[in-house]
Amino acid sequence: MPASPRPPIRAVTFDFWDTIVAAVVGSGDGMRRLQIERFAGTVEAAGRAVPPGQLADAFDANWARFEERWVANAGQHTPADSVDLIAAHVGLDPEPALRDDLIDGFRQVGEQVPLATGTGIEPALRSLRAAGIRTGIVCDVGLTPSPTLRRRLDELGLLVMFDAWAFSDESGWFKPAAEAFEPALVGLGVDATATAHVGDSRRTDVAGARSLGMVAVRFTGFHDRPPDTGPEAHHVIDDHRSLPLLLGVA
Repeated sequence: MPASPRPPIRAVTFDFWDTIVAAVVGSGDGMRRLQIERFAGTVEAAGRAVPPGQLADAFDANWARFEERWVANAGQHTPADSVDLIAAHVGLDPEPALRDDLIDGFRQVGEQVPLATGTGIEPALRSLRAAGIRTGIVCDVGLTPSPTLRRRLDELGLLVMFDAWAFSDESGWFKPAAEAFEPALVGLGVDATATAHVGDSRRTDVAGARSLGMVAVRFTGFHDRPPDTGPEAHHVIDDHRSLPLLLGVA
């Protein structure tokens, strides 16, 4: 018996990092480097000191803990959790005011790091919305909290182009779990089978979208990662401007 035809696309959701925007901080682990520099500067300003090598190792251990929780979908590893883990790793016992400043440092880095937008994202969003397509965000939050991410989008003039969102530090769920997508889908008022999702990760974006019956689109405009544990998308693009025609809404 032939499969039922897919309903027309009525909404598109987007991953945040490395899909809508990417941090521009030089080559390699630039975002991590800025976080380490901010942490070290805050500690030094308080009259304390941590050897740079120890701090780098502590940040490696912290990111490994974040990734463990991310892959296991075991809940958000917050900036507060990060400060406590890093401080314990280097033998630092910060007083409450210093701890608060260290936690806030992750927000400050997130606010200040230069961002590049994904190729064609603004014209693609304008074209989709002109065609009556609703748009949303489904984001696995790292160490930059969702209020900061919203502010950065607003600075870029992009926040007004989205109708709904789902950030993991608000929902409590990471992709590929269906619950990670649910707040955005509810806000959009569109069934998953009439929605496409665009993201850079096979394991989180593609696997999550396909499991919900969404059209999965993998974006390679910032990078094309080696295959991970997830399936391939229905479509692979390196320029968001191809979306309207690709999804049959142009």
